[in-house]
Amino acid sequence: MSAQIWVLGGAGRSGRTIAAQLARRGLTAVLVGRDANRLRAAAQQTGSETLPAPSLAAAAAGIRQQRPAVVISTIGPFTATAPEVVDACHAAGSHYIDLANDVAALSAVYEMHDAATQAGHTLVTGAGFGVTATESVVVKLCGGRPAPVRVRVDMVPSIAMEEGTAGEALIGTLLGSLDGRRITDGRLAPARIFSDAVSLTLPDGSQVTTASMPSGELLAAHRASRARHVLSATSEAPSSPLVRAMMPALSTLMRWERLRSFTTRHLARVRVRAKERPRDHSWGHAVVGWADGETREGWLRLGDAQEYTGAVPAEIARRLLAGEGRPGAYTPAALFGPTLAESCGGEYLLY
Repeated sequence: MSAQIWVLGGAGRSGRTIAAQLARRGLTAVLVGRDANRLRAAAQQTGSETLPAPSLAAAAAGIRQQRPAVVISTIGPFTATAPEVVDACHAAGSHYIDLANDVAALSAVYEMHDAATQAGHTLVTGAGFGVTATESVVVKLCGGRPAPVRVRVDMVPSIAMEEGTAGEALIGTLLGSLDGRRITDGRLAPARIFSDAVSLTLPDGSQVTTASMPSGELLAAHRASRARHVLSATSEAPSSPLVRAMMPALSTLMRWERLRSFTTRHLARVRVRAKERPRDHSWGHAVVGWADGETREGWLRLGDAQEYTGAVPAEIARRLLAGEGRPGAYTPAALFGPTLAESCGGEYLLY
């Protein structure tokens, strides 16, 4: 097996950010993607290598043949791409990392735990801002304590948008989060999306409103805490009453696989305008309550959420190459604990 780190979707924004973060750690990425010209342009920024692959199947075949040490996938929707890439990693013995952030995608990787354990390699899902930032706060708050009764996590990203297309990874995550869910009595249960809105005062004194959205943070927080009741929320929930009223019907429609795939492909081509970051920091937040009445609250303060989404998989790859992982399927803080977030630039504020 080679010591290479492959970044699938290497010419995209996430791929380029990951390559830059790997370079900061003294590691060289192999950028894998369909467009050789875009790959070369991206590689020049970080001294990366390139490997054109016209399709996901071609990239998977390359993994089987060349057996890179670590494969980082930025290609969504991850519910569709992860099985094929992970299967290739099983065959090659490669470690796998992805940026998935919806319930279905994380669940699919969790179900591969036994196969990864038997194969002796590591799968890390949810290695982006939302899952890592919120899960890390939960792990920090719950360390050395019995399982709490309730957990609420809130992600508050601050990200500078570059002009371009939305991309299937982002759209797949958003559509995958429209099916309202929360953890009730230890199990996934239906819930109205964008409910339970609260106004949060951030540690810097500014305020945001968050509302429920069942993204990957929900499963990660549940597995980290083993709480009977878990809710995940985001500041990215739409504020328009009309949009919120339409969500249950849209959620029902998105359960049709063909319609969801069609919608993902077409929305992925929508042009996104460049814009500045809305605030100085991104935040991961959690409130944890125990049966004895104790409640603890914590924050993880970060910079640009996109930069953090590049730093997390890069740092995980570095640790896996150093032999610090263990076989199986995990989310980032479940595998490496709360110090991972700090090594990627995060700072805890606990109350």
